[in-house]
Amino acid sequence: MSAVLETPVPVFRPMTDADLDQIIQIENSAYTHPWTEMIFLDCLRVGYSCWIMEVDETIIAYGVMSVVAGECHLLNLCVKPDQQNSGYGSLLLEHLLILAREHKANIAFLEVRPSNHVALHLYQQAGFDEVGMRRNYYPAVIGREDAIILARHLA
Repeated sequence: MSAVLETPVPVFRPMTDADLDQIIQIENSAYTHPWTEMIFLDCLRVGYSCWIMEVDETIIAYGVMSVVAGECHLLNLCVKPDQQNSGYGSLLLEHLLILAREHKANIAFLEVRPSNHVALHLYQQAGFDEVGMRRNYYPAVIGREDAIILARHLA
C-alpha cells in the first residue's frame, strides 16, 4: 500500500480590509522595508486589483496591481516566506496576468530590487525582460537601492 499525498489547491479571492492583519504580518516577515497598512488600505480604496491566495483557508500569498490605459503595473507580489519556492509565486503571478488581460492590458510592468534574486528568477521565467533602471528607488538597510524595471507583453 502506498500513501498518496495531495497538494492543496490554492484558492484566489479579492483582498478585503479584514485580511490586512495577516497581510501585514506576512509583509513584515518577508521584507526589510515592508508596505504599511495605510498603503494597502489606499490600494483597496482606489480600486487596485488586490488578490489573496489561500491554501486551507490560510493566506499564503497576495498581489496588488493597477490596470490603466492598456498597461498593468504589478505593485506588490508576496509569498509567505515559509511557502516560498513551492510554485505559489508563479501561480499568483499568472493569475494576476490573466486578470490584466481580461481588463485589456497589453503589457505588464514591475520594479524589482537587483538583490532580490528569487523574484528576478521568477519574473524572468515568466517572460519578463529588463527595460530600464530606476536609480536609488528603494530604501535599503544602508542608503538606497536601484530598481530594475521589467516588462512583458500580454498578447
